[in-house]
Amino acid sequence: MQKTLTFLAPFVVAASLALPVAAQDEVKADTVVATVNGTEITVGHMIIARATLPEQYQQLPPEVLFKGILDQLVQQTALSQSFEGSLPARVTMAIENEQRQLVAGEVIEKNMAAEVTEEALKAAYEETYGSAGPTDEFNAAHILVETEEEALAIIAEVEAGADFAEVAKEKSTGPSGPNGGSLGWFGPGMMVPEFETAVVALDVGALSAPVQTQFGWHVIKLTDKRLKDAPALETVKPELETQIRQIRVQQSIEEITAAADVDRSASEGIDPAVLINLGLLE
Repeated sequence: MQKTLTFLAPFVVAASLALPVAAQDEVKADTVVATVNGTEITVGHMIIARATLPEQYQQLPPEVLFKGILDQLVQQTALSQSFEGSLPARVTMAIENEQRQLVAGEVIEKNMAAEVTEEALKAAYEETYGSAGPTDEFNAAHILVETEEEALAIIAEVEAGADFAEVAKEKSTGPSGPNGGSLGWFGPGMMVPEFETAVVALDVGALSAPVQTQFGWHVIKLTDKRLKDAPALETVKPELETQIRQIRVQQSIEEITAAADVDRSASEGIDPAVLINLGLLE
């Protein structure tokens, strides 16, 4: 990453840099933008180079990046052509690892992109939501303080007639304090267990006893409660598709690996500490 920054640094500060005059609809991935001693640099090379830049550089507009990336690729090509002798093992092995990773990634991408059938969607929906009845949802507010004594004092204050939301604004240390302690609607599993247990036990409008969690001491008021039906298939379709694709990819990885002729016996007896011995690559 540091090498990339060094190559680009002189160029990204420019206010604007000219783009090629070729019409955009004529430009393709194999369109040549430069040659270095006969070696072609294409638009495709530049696209890949931009995609591998650190995030802060990718956010720059193309008109700022274009010349910097092209200069970088020209310099890298010229430098690589000037190399003499055999490549160090660390370079050839890095290239092998990179190729292995990229090709494996293409296999995964193709699997992820494959169509998810309606039958698979319906089966996933049935498995996830088919046997699920309506679930309770809660609308609650809370006041978070550091000690149980403070929580007891707040309960006494509210029970004596103080407005819960105003007390929350004044005394709650939680992020919901400025909003009167309101947490909005939430369902099972969305709060820490101690908090959820206390909420489930409350009647609408009631205050809890002090509840201790990892965040401190809470005084909880249950504002409302409702039953929520399972979501419609169309509502959860995107997440189900992602889930199906991820499962499919994992199954594919396991099947392909299982079908391969793998022999790990040569790794037995090797000290794991060898992983940090960079000297072996010299």
